[in-house]
Amino acid sequence: MTRSYVALISFLAAVWGASYLFIKVAVEEIEPAPMVAFRLLVAAAILLAYVVVQMGRERAVAELRASWRDGLFLGTLNAAIPFWLVAWGEKHIDSGIAAIAQASVPIFVVLIGLRFLPGERLAGGQLAGVVLGLVGVGVLAGAEPEGGWWGVAGTLAVVASSLAYASGSIYGQRRVSSVPGPVLAAGSMAFAGLLALPFGLLQVPDELPSWKATGSVAALTLLGTAAAQLVLFRALRLHGSAKVSLVTYLMPPVALFYGALLLDEPLTAGALGGLALILLGVALGSGAVRLPRRAPVTQTP
Repeated sequence: MTRSYVALISFLAAVWGASYLFIKVAVEEIEPAPMVAFRLLVAAAILLAYVVVQMGRERAVAELRASWRDGLFLGTLNAAIPFWLVAWGEKHIDSGIAAIAQASVPIFVVLIGLRFLPGERLAGGQLAGVVLGLVGVGVLAGAEPEGGWWGVAGTLAVVASSLAYASGSIYGQRRVSSVPGPVLAAGSMAFAGLLALPFGLLQVPDELPSWKATGSVAALTLLGTAAAQLVLFRALRLHGSAKVSLVTYLMPPVALFYGALLLDEPLTAGALGGLALILLGVALGSGAVRLPRRAPVTQTP
């Protein structure tokens, strides 16, 4: 495990783990659609400026134009859809529950990788991990008794976002070898912002949100989106989607800590049980932990 991997994953875990807290605070006053649109468009402007500074205007325009299909695909799967699903889900569930639900990303990476990543195979222990992780999602979906069916729907919305993130992660891994990471990050955020804009305009707040909600959106935009996208594509290029997706090991504890400390969110037995099952499933499904093999029985004469 290289130093760069530890540094990149630690940064993503800290930023994305805190993002659930910021989303929870923001959606108390701002509807998901305008929040997501603002977050994406401002982050896109920052990333586009970064690409122009790094590459020069002519090369930046040429790179972005050549990779517009990648930007559209990634912007849809890796930003517009999952950002809205998580924000909508957190209107009905705690931030810690959302983080646990999204710990299922590596499970979907394994399943999708079987189809789209050459050479991927599912061994016995990995299959058990996938099943265990999905059982954990089921346990988690029933761990929000006060939310009722809306709590279940909110949890499943975040799980659906995990499927989108996993698809985008694998596609990004396949494309980042031929397209510079900052170009993919900027292009995907720009297209995602344009996709989200019409929906955001339909739900613009009638009055200016509080400083807490405004500050939360600013933190999401600058750290959880712009900075994190640059780090994400660098990590994908250096270490691949399977290893990068293991950041979800660290995100739930970070989110649970902030949720309990700052939002007084309870740590229920169902949530902790779902977390344990999902993370164990991720460990087995990703191959990070392997079941011991039974030693062959030798016949003595």
